[in-house]
Amino acid sequence: MKKTLIIQKDNPVLRLQAKEIQENEITSEHIRDVIRRMKIALHEEEDGVAIAAPQIGESLRIFMTNGELLQTIRNKRRKKGTEEETAPVTDTVYINPTFFKLSKKKKKMDEGCLSVRWLYGLVERSDKATIRAQDEQGNIFEENAKGLLAQIFQHEMDHLEGILFIDKAENIEDHPPTPENE
Repeated sequence: MKKTLIIQKDNPVLRLQAKEIQENEITSEHIRDVIRRMKIALHEEEDGVAIAAPQIGESLRIFMTNGELLQTIRNKRRKKGTEEETAPVTDTVYINPTFFKLSKKKKKMDEGCLSVRWLYGLVERSDKATIRAQDEQGNIFEENAKGLLAQIFQHEMDHLEGILFIDKAENIEDHPPTPENE
C-alpha cells in the first residue's frame, strides 16, 4: 500500500475542535501553505472527494472539495452532451465554514473517510445543506447543496468538530484494497 500524507484515526489532532482562522490570517503564507498541502494530499487519493485541515495535522477550520472528482461523479448522473457536463469545476476551499441551513429530511448514506481507511458504514445525514464560508481571499460566500455534496459538507464539518464518521455510522465494514484493485 502506498504511503499517504493523510493522518489516520488514532492521531489525536483528529479529535480536536479546529481553530477559527482570524480575518488577517486568511491570506497569510501559513494558510496558503496549509491549503497547498491539503490539495496535494487530496489529489494523491484517487477516491478523495474532500479533505479537512485536521486530516493533514492542522487543527484549523478549513476544508476543500475535489472539483475534478465531483465533476466526474456528477457527469455519470447527467445526460451526455449537456452544457453543464462540460463546464470545468475547480477545487473549492471553505474557510471558517458554518451551516446556514440543514434540511430536516434525512437519509442514511454510505460513507468512508481518508482518515479511517478502509472502513465504510451508513451515516444519517440531512438531504440538503447550506454552508456559509470564506474563500482564500476572505470573501464570504454561501453554497447550497443536496445529495452527495450536502453529505460531504456534513462529513467535513464533523472533522472540524473532532468527530469521525465512525462515531455515527451503523453497519461498519472493513473493505481493504486487494492486490487486483490497488
